[in-house]
Amino acid sequence: MVFAIALIILIIGSVAFHFLSPWYLTPLASNWDTIDYTIDITFWVTGIVFVAINGFLAWCVYKYRYKEGRKADYEPENKKLEVWLTAITAVGVAAMLAPGLFVWGQFVQVPEDAWEMEVVGQQWHWTYRFPGADGQLGAASPEFMSEDNPFGINPDDPAGQDDKLIYDPVVHIPSGKPMHALLRAKDVLHNFTVPQFRVKMDLVPGLVTYVWLTPTVNGTYDILCEELCGVGHYTMRGRITVEDQADFDVWLAQQPTFADTQAELPGDPIAGQASYAVCAACHGFQGEGNVAMNGPKLTGQSAWYLERQLKAYKRGHRGTHAQDTYGQQMAPMVATLIDEQSINNVVAYIRSLPDEPPQHTVQGDVANGAELAEGCVVCHGDAGEGRHYTNAPRYAGMSDWYLVRQLKNFQSGVRGTHPEDKYGEQMGFMSKQLYGDDAINDVVAYINTL
Repeated sequence: MVFAIALIILIIGSVAFHFLSPWYLTPLASNWDTIDYTIDITFWVTGIVFVAINGFLAWCVYKYRYKEGRKADYEPENKKLEVWLTAITAVGVAAMLAPGLFVWGQFVQVPEDAWEMEVVGQQWHWTYRFPGADGQLGAASPEFMSEDNPFGINPDDPAGQDDKLIYDPVVHIPSGKPMHALLRAKDVLHNFTVPQFRVKMDLVPGLVTYVWLTPTVNGTYDILCEELCGVGHYTMRGRITVEDQADFDVWLAQQPTFADTQAELPGDPIAGQASYAVCAACHGFQGEGNVAMNGPKLTGQSAWYLERQLKAYKRGHRGTHAQDTYGQQMAPMVATLIDEQSINNVVAYIRSLPDEPPQHTVQGDVANGAELAEGCVVCHGDAGEGRHYTNAPRYAGMSDWYLVRQLKNFQSGVRGTHPEDKYGEQMGFMSKQLYGDDAINDVVAYINTL
């Protein structure tokens, strides 16, 4: 009897939780309302079956509970019951599957007027490519991929020269127009998902898969990877902004073409020397760092990372947090670099300076730090050398006191919480694996041994 009552409570509680729970589908922002219908049908069919089966079980527990002198009947076959159960099951399964088949038929038929874009996934970030004025995406292949050509665009294909490249997890698309997104993976399986759009698809290495949709509600939405793609899977976040066509056109016009990226002039270290004079007061005349001025070591760091951080300061993605005192000091200094070429020049000069190892100031348990750093090496490299592919800078041989400060900044949200700083957001997630100051010191002490 107690078990029967427990089953009834389970039924009532489960149904009440479903209807009263605040956790449900995100608001729909695309044309795929049929996906919601199929999910609702599945909930109704499985819900009815759940209530019926558990209700029947509760009734059986009560009806056929033990009574002295009662014996069980043995009935190995009941054709009438079997026919009813088979028919009801068939109807229930068909009710769940048939709507999905109709939706799948719509999903694989891309409208003729849909415009194309490309979404590229890799551990652990998103990048995007749009066709240029010719309306065609250029050919791309892994054989052409490099630090200067991360999309692997064939430089001999004229159609690719005007392709618009967005090497950043943040992308914009126009509202009210069918979009055909071609999906490509550089390394392992990924999955392109925007919950508000309802449709999702795997990115398979060696193949080009796709999704199509018509965004219907302007706004900014998170892009998720819903395929287990490695230790940093949960940090693989992007953002997509749906906006009016005019606003999208303005944004797209600001993005570089493939030809632009290939024609970019290398930095001039001689020209950069004059610009570096502003930096030297804090970072040292040889870029060796100056703990008294809170300026970390710059020499030995990757050029692409230095350029990204300088641009982040110029755009306000760093140095704007109320508690980032030192970042606020850095922001006006970066403002003296008037354009991208100035940034390239000063980085070229920094790269020309000798890379001398800094003095170690952090003490900790190296053995424990080596264990804690196992999650770090996946992005930053076994020797802490940094990897452009995973957007992870070098940390070996850098200012240890600065590493400690930045880990604490990531943990507290002083750094990595700006909506445009998606790589900083990733680091914020990862830094929370270190519990307490001792763990941070142990990891940095281990880094000092690399």
